[in-house]
Amino acid sequence: MQRLGKWRPALWMVLGGALLGTLALSFAGLVALRYLGPDFGFRRAALGLAVLIGLATLCLGALLVRLLLRPITALSRQACDLRQGTRDLAPLPHYGTRELRDLGLSVTAMAAALQNREASVRTFTDHATHELKTPVSAIRIAAELLSDTDLPDADRRLVAQILGAAGQMEAQLDALRRVTAAREPGHHGMATLAEVLPGLQADHPLLQIADVRADTPLPLAASGLRIVLGHLAQNAAQHGATVLHLSAKPALLTVTDNGSGVSEGNADRIFAPFFTTQRETGGTGMGLTIADNLLRAHNATIRLAPSTVGARFVITFAGEG
Repeated sequence: MQRLGKWRPALWMVLGGALLGTLALSFAGLVALRYLGPDFGFRRAALGLAVLIGLATLCLGALLVRLLLRPITALSRQACDLRQGTRDLAPLPHYGTRELRDLGLSVTAMAAALQNREASVRTFTDHATHELKTPVSAIRIAAELLSDTDLPDADRRLVAQILGAAGQMEAQLDALRRVTAAREPGHHGMATLAEVLPGLQADHPLLQIADVRADTPLPLAASGLRIVLGHLAQNAAQHGATVLHLSAKPALLTVTDNGSGVSEGNADRIFAPFFTTQRETGGTGMGLTIADNLLRAHNATIRLAPSTVGARFVITFAGEG
């Protein structure tokens, strides 16, 4: 464990010392050349002083590498690893200066707080969905038993509404679990559209899926890309689309459909949880939320872009970091 009480120089001391050391070496070299030149010859004296000043400068450089470059590089690497969820939280073995120590501990504390918050959200979601699953299943079973009995038409319609509501609740609970899972960064890697298009087409046979530059690498694993495109394809199909057009460029993916599109009044709400205009046809309002959460967890964003026909989504990848 790193001892937090260990003395470390302040950043201004390191930078000021390096600057003063450089100036002192230059000044000392000039003074020494003035007095040694006549005795040893100016060329030999200049060569010897150049070697000495060079060695002293290398020592200063090594000190700056140890106190600044190594800690900053390690902190950057740790922040990247923490973002990807591939490293346990732990202080760095060497911070260099007081400011870097404070920054490193703040980054670690912030990452711990975010992880604890994500764990709390996941625990609450798992608990809530588990507790609600039993009563919802009981309602469904009871309604199915009632539907098998001889009931008047009005009561039979009421039972059908209960079954529909139970199915909607089960769909919402399942979507809630999936949207929480999408917040976890578990799809790091590279993939191309060519890797996911066959499965995407098989899952949505009524859509004609066209692609441009399907071999362009995108900074998201095939598993994550499949989830995102699956929800976008489902959203397009629910809005009457028959064609889904995918265009890939380095760090950029555009998804366009020929469906009914998104109204201006709904454009700001389409990524909000549970928002849907297709509730009567089984829409849960979680598909675009899941895609948005998954992309954000992997350093990417999705936005609705203006389109004259249908809906157009632009996904921008910031890379693996």
